[in-house]
Amino acid sequence: MRMLHHLRGAWRGNKSFMVFLGLMFVFRSAIADWNHVPSSSMNPTLLAGDRVLIDKRAYSLRVPFTLQEVARWAEPQRGDVVTFDSPEDGINLIKRVVAVGGDEVAMVDNVLHVNGKVQERVLIDAARAVPTEYGRINEEIWLETLNETPISVARIPHVNRLTDFAPVRVPQGHVLVLGDNRDNSRDSRFLGFIDIRRVTGKAVRVALSHNPEHLYLPRSDRWWLPLHL
Repeated sequence: MRMLHHLRGAWRGNKSFMVFLGLMFVFRSAIADWNHVPSSSMNPTLLAGDRVLIDKRAYSLRVPFTLQEVARWAEPQRGDVVTFDSPEDGINLIKRVVAVGGDEVAMVDNVLHVNGKVQERVLIDAARAVPTEYGRINEEIWLETLNETPISVARIPHVNRLTDFAPVRVPQGHVLVLGDNRDNSRDSRFLGFIDIRRVTGKAVRVALSHNPEHLYLPRSDRWWLPLHL
């Protein structure tokens, strides 16, 4: 009884603060949140240390803290950078959608083919030193056209990590996702197709960024950067 009395006293004395905390957690679960980028799998679009603003209402409304949908009004499109719960271990990941339900997709020498059309790309930097969780690595940066929209993707020379796969048909209600850092990403090549019900939001911009190479000091050139033009 004494414990219950103390709990009631704590509630009465901190009701406004507790309500605020509850609403904040609900907001982050169902409306918008930000995700920390821990690795270089989305280089050069996203860097390790970025904090990315996620629109959790982009495709559907969910019961807070669950994957249960209340309503759906859109589906992920080719080129969207999305977050999703990994079917492997439930960890929240961030990757780019390269194919949607009904698409036929293949990769030949690291070049995407979607519905029989080669996604053209042009080399724009043959040796850009980029920060990764393994230190700085020289990567090739390519400008690739995906769904008629240019995106930057990276390759690590002399590394061939599933650079080829035969044509596959994406099931309806699913997407195929890849990291923009094609040779350093655990994506649909390992996880398989992603059920759109596991997609938790759309990344809209880099809110801020901290540089793990320099004592996590802020990167002054990566504030409020849009991801979808």
